[in-house]
Amino acid sequence: MKIKQLFVASGMVLFLNGGVAADDLAAEKPIVGLALTGPDAVAFLQTAEVVSKPEDFDDLAITSPRRMELSDGDRTLRVIFKDENTLHRGVFRYGDGREVPFVKDSYLHEIAAYELAEMLGFEMVPACVERKLFSRKGSLCLWVEEAITEAERKTRGIEPPDNDPFVQQLYDLRLFQQLIGDQDFSNIRNILVDRDFRVYKIDSSMAFHPENALIDQLNSPVFSRRLLTAIESLDREQLEKRLKPSLIKAEVRSLWDRRKRILERAQDLIAKHGEDKILY
Repeated sequence: MKIKQLFVASGMVLFLNGGVAADDLAAEKPIVGLALTGPDAVAFLQTAEVVSKPEDFDDLAITSPRRMELSDGDRTLRVIFKDENTLHRGVFRYGDGREVPFVKDSYLHEIAAYELAEMLGFEMVPACVERKLFSRKGSLCLWVEEAITEAERKTRGIEPPDNDPFVQQLYDLRLFQQLIGDQDFSNIRNILVDRDFRVYKIDSSMAFHPENALIDQLNSPVFSRRLLTAIESLDREQLEKRLKPSLIKAEVRSLWDRRKRILERAQDLIAKHGEDKILY
């Protein structure tokens, strides 16, 4: 009960209008997390019509994302549209004080992150497509419902009822961030946790950095056996074909180099400590 009340207090819960019958309440269960995934989500994002006025919703975001509703006639869902596509010449200063050169903040990285996640069977990234709205091309991604940021979860002291699966999700997410070279990793407002304590990775616009070295802060002591196997099984030709619309050659090359470094690090740790200590 305490956990539920805290999530309600966060303002992330969908409220139904008063006067609704009990049967209707049961039939209209609020969406928790993602309403659609996979091809169904992509088709909705590509074809559904905008049915609400776009709204700015995040005063802290530097890319001015806009939230709106789309409808395909059967369902109405919230989405995020972002059209930022900027290369920061010189160095970019992150909130944690790091100064990083050659940072590109691009909506195309959002799409690439989703496509890569799909190739890996990694379900933490909301569906995202390129679409032209308001005379501009941008990324259109599904909104994660009934969720709060990891920053807010920590501030409120909300803890999952079962900690191990939750922590493993965070390790999986960290490994994915390492693979995509997410230089904005310290901004945990880009990690969402829904009411059922499922974890999501959003806002990867500053990922796919051309630096191929691993990020020390993202090095994990343990690895998901399934996710590590999926990373090892990636095919270079298929990867390049799928990510070509969103990434330049240097970004794909660095991604592939990071993949190799991740696998080498995992094997070194396994050789030193044993699989049972390193893989879960």
